[in-house]
Amino acid sequence: MGRIVTLDQNMINMIAAGEVIERPANVVKELMENSIDAGAERIIVEIAGGGAKLISITDDGAGMSADDLRLAFESHSTSKINKAGDLEAISTLGFRGEALASIASVARVTAVTRQRQSNQAHRIEIDCGEKSPVEPCSADYGTKIEVRDIFYKLPARRKFLKTANTEFGHISKHFTRIALANQRLDLRLIRDGREVHRLPKGQTLRERIEELFSRDIAENLLETHSNEKGIEVYALLGTPGISRTNSQLQYVFLNGRFIRDKFIAHAVKEAYRGNMDPSRYPVVFLFIKMPYSEYDVNVHPTKIEVRFYNSNMVHSQILGALREKLLASDLDTMAMAPRYQRESIGNEVRDTPQQAGQHGRISKAMEDFFKKYKTPSQRQFSFQNASSTKTGTSGQKFNNRNPSQKQQIESEEKPGFDYRPRDKYLQIDDSYIVAQSDDGFVVIDQHALHERIIYEDLHKRVSQNNLQSQKLLIPETLEINESQKQLLNDNKEIFDKIGINIADFGPRTISIQSFPTLLRRAPASDFVADLLDMLAEKAVSTDSQNLLDEVLHMAACKAAIKVGQRLSDSEIDELLARRAEVDNRSRCPHGRPTTLKFSISELEKQFKRT
Repeated sequence: MGRIVTLDQNMINMIAAGEVIERPANVVKELMENSIDAGAERIIVEIAGGGAKLISITDDGAGMSADDLRLAFESHSTSKINKAGDLEAISTLGFRGEALASIASVARVTAVTRQRQSNQAHRIEIDCGEKSPVEPCSADYGTKIEVRDIFYKLPARRKFLKTANTEFGHISKHFTRIALANQRLDLRLIRDGREVHRLPKGQTLRERIEELFSRDIAENLLETHSNEKGIEVYALLGTPGISRTNSQLQYVFLNGRFIRDKFIAHAVKEAYRGNMDPSRYPVVFLFIKMPYSEYDVNVHPTKIEVRFYNSNMVHSQILGALREKLLASDLDTMAMAPRYQRESIGNEVRDTPQQAGQHGRISKAMEDFFKKYKTPSQRQFSFQNASSTKTGTSGQKFNNRNPSQKQQIESEEKPGFDYRPRDKYLQIDDSYIVAQSDDGFVVIDQHALHERIIYEDLHKRVSQNNLQSQKLLIPETLEINESQKQLLNDNKEIFDKIGINIADFGPRTISIQSFPTLLRRAPASDFVADLLDMLAEKAVSTDSQNLLDEVLHMAACKAAIKVGQRLSDSEIDELLARRAEVDNRSRCPHGRPTTLKFSISELEKQFKRT
C-alpha cells in the first residue's frame, strides 16, 4: 500500500462524476433541472451521437453574471442552499452543487450566459477540468451549455456506453419525466438535427401524454384528485385495458420531482387489486404535493429517491384516493371500449374503412362466442400452440385420439403417470386438473403445462427457421413513440424470427402486416405493445439469444390456456396426452411447477390409516 495523499480537486470531481454522471442521460437531466430552477420557460435539448458527441441545453432562464459563471463549475458551489437549515425544506430540483463540476471533469464544456437585465453575455470553456478565463461575448438572455465528447479522456468509462440509439432512449426517458412534471414549459427535443418532440407550454396533461406516448393511453385515463391531511394527490389512472408488462409507465412526481418509492408503488398495486391481472402493471401518472419539510430528498446523488418522515400516512392517502376512484368506475365497460377514433364527415360521424373492419371483427367474435359457449358440453377449444394435425398444418386442434383408449404416459415422477380419460380426472376452479396415477393422483396447473407445451414448440421451430406467419386480412395499427420506434429498428431480427412483419403507417403509427400462426389467437397489437415494453426493459442488459428466449417465454404465456378457463372433457384429454410429448414438463418456462404428485401412502398418513 502506498502513502496516503490528498487528491486534487479535479480527481475528486471525476470520482464524484461516477455517482452523478453514469451516462449522457444524466447530463441532460441535471442541466434541464438547472434550467427549471433558473426560472426558464423555454428549454431546447439538442443531442448528437446519442449524447456522446454533443449535448446542448438552451434556456431562457435568469442567466448568470461573470462572477457566478466562474464559480458555477467549482465543486459544491450552488445558489440553491446557504445554510444547514435549508436542507430541511429543499424546494429546488438541484441543490448539491456537484453536477456542473462533475460534468466539466469528464467532457469538453462550453457555457454561454446572460442575465435578462444585462447587455453583456459571458462565456467559459472547460476541458476535463481545465478552465479558460471567463470572456465577454454576444448572446441572447438565458444560458446555453454544450457538453461534447463525454468520457473521451476516460476510455474505461466510455466503453461502457451503449449504442447511440440506446443512449438516446435513456435521454428520452428523462426528457419525458421533466415534460410531464412541467406543463408550463415550452420544450423541444432535437436528435441529430431532427425534431423529435415539440411540446408547447400550456398543454393539458392529457395532451402532453398523447404527444409523448399515444392517443390510446391518453383517452383511457381516469382522473382523480384529493387533498387531505396536508397531502394533495392528483392522478390520471389507466384502465385495466391499457395495462403493461412492467412498471415503466408508472410516473410518480413529488412536488415536481420524479421519484421512485416502494411505499407508493405498493399503494398503486393495492389500489388495482382485484381489478386487473396481478401480473400486469397499471398505467399511472401520479402527482403528489406536500410540505417540503415532510420528506428528505438528500438521500442519493441522483435525487430520485426520497425518505418520507411519515411513510404510512403517504401510503394510506394515495391508496385511498386511487382505490376510491377505481371502485367508483365501471372498469369492465371501459376496458371493452374500442381503442380507436371515429371520423366526422360533414355532420355525420362514420367509421373509417379500417374501423369498419374492426367493428366487423368484434361483431363476428361475439357471434362466434355465443354460438360456441351455449353450454359447457358444447364448448370447444383449439390449442393454438402446439402441434400439427394429421395433415401437418400448425396451430390447429391436436391429433384426434380415442378418448376411451387407455394411454400410458411417461412422467418425470416414478412410478409412471397412468392417464385414464374422462372418468378419472376433474377440473377444479377452472384452473387445476386432478388426474389419477398408478399410486395416487396428480394436480396439474393447466396454464403452466400448456405454457411449457407452447414454449417447447416455439423454441423448436425458431431453432430451425423463422416462425410461420400469416398475413392479416386487415392489418392492425399501433401508436408508438420515438423510443419504441427505435426498439423496432434495433430488434428487427427478433420480429422477423418470430414471424411479425411491421410497416410504417404514419409518423407515429405502425401497421402489423403479418403475425405468427401459432399465436394467432393473441391480439396482434396488444402482443406487439407488450413485446416493446419487454424489449425496453431487457434489451440493454441481455444478449441476443437470451433476449429471443425471453420473447418466446412471453409468447408462450400469452398463447396458453388461462387460469380460470373452463375446459371440456376432450380439451383436457388433449392437454394430458400432449404432456407426454414434451421435455422438461415438470416446470413451466418461468420455473413454476406444472404438476404436483400425491401418493396413496401420503393420503393414508394424512387420514391416520397407517
